[in-house]
Amino acid sequence: MRKRLLCLLGILFVAACLAGCQKKDPKPGEVAGYDEGEEYLSIWVHSIEDTEEGQAYKESVETFNEAYNGQYFADIEFVPRNDSGGGYSDKVNASVMAGGLPDVLTVDGPNISAYAANGIIQPLADLTEDEKSAYLPSIIEQGTVGDDLYALGVMESSVGFYYNKDILEEADIEVPDADHPWTWSEFTEILEQLKPLMEEKGGYPLDMTFPVGETSIYYFAPFVWSGGGELVSEDGLTADGYFNSKETAAAMDYFRSIVENGYMSEAPIDNLFESGRAAFKIDGAWEVNTVYTSYPDLNLGVAPYIVSDDWEGQAYTPTGSWAFAASSEAEDVEGATELVKWMSGVESGIRIWDMTKNFPSTYEAFENIDVFQSDENYSALYDQLSNYGHPRPKTPAYPQVSTSFQEVLESVALGGKDTQTELDKAVERINSKLERYARESE
Repeated sequence: MRKRLLCLLGILFVAACLAGCQKKDPKPGEVAGYDEGEEYLSIWVHSIEDTEEGQAYKESVETFNEAYNGQYFADIEFVPRNDSGGGYSDKVNASVMAGGLPDVLTVDGPNISAYAANGIIQPLADLTEDEKSAYLPSIIEQGTVGDDLYALGVMESSVGFYYNKDILEEADIEVPDADHPWTWSEFTEILEQLKPLMEEKGGYPLDMTFPVGETSIYYFAPFVWSGGGELVSEDGLTADGYFNSKETAAAMDYFRSIVENGYMSEAPIDNLFESGRAAFKIDGAWEVNTVYTSYPDLNLGVAPYIVSDDWEGQAYTPTGSWAFAASSEAEDVEGATELVKWMSGVESGIRIWDMTKNFPSTYEAFENIDVFQSDENYSALYDQLSNYGHPRPKTPAYPQVSTSFQEVLESVALGGKDTQTELDKAVERINSKLERYARESE
């Protein structure tokens, strides 16, 4: 009896969830501002309304409705993520099963390929070349799957290779320009030169950790890309020969050498760089604001991301953040695309920067934000993005690729395990997830 009751409760719960996923279809007048003759466009965002990011999205929707008054009406719904990253994605997944996706939704950049492969989003209406050229190349590359553009980022991100100017001046080390970054070999010599000085200061030449989660692939995949490697095939359907390539192995071995030579601490040390006990640090763009706000005495600089000895000038630095896309249930793709363009455009990008300090996605937005011209550190990050930005792997098995990268990095660099063995095992796991997509493409 108890088992039957639990089963019945489970069925009722699922039914309630499915009922809650039905697509909103209000009549004019039922939603404030939605008037007769306007086309209704629903939009979901992954933020809490009362946060700076949520308010930025809300204001962008409001200005869209003003600009398209009488033609379109966008109705925003806030579906925040929880601490584990669920919440928003859970609702999206449930709506795929039951129906009820909005016309437009936000997608984290690395997940665009997976959303496209699983029929959650559809290609946008055609953009002109002028419209595409307004965005940083990394934004268009991130949003393109196959030959189709599926999403446009409202914000872009970068990772800085930061240095303490005072320490490098003390060691008589000059930083190269962006087009001539230090190679791995050159940087190893610099780390060796700095080691005794940093030991005197009670620290290490490099403040670097191998964090669990998405951060690892975000920060450290550039070491593979700069050597000419990729983590998956161009179509995103195989990892063999890519994830386990000699270029990936060389990057993992380089990290292992940094640990073995004592250039970094194996265990994280809080504020190592900020307290003047490390000469270099790899961290997100937010580090600039952190230093300016909380460590004003630190003489901060941004150096070019270091590159493999085999670098040939190709794009290799980290990028990727949230984008807008038209869902597979959007009946008017033209209307949904207009909303996507507005939410990711110049005005919205400037608003995102002003309210959240997330980088915008268009050239014009950057040019209209003074700090990217007047501050050398922000300018360096913008130049890095616009000239060398490289999106993370585009594949329907992206979560497996990301997790595997972090696991291999930790097992090789910190655990001393055999590099090729670990990479080959990871490829087996990734390709097992890709088999379905590879069959569907045949």
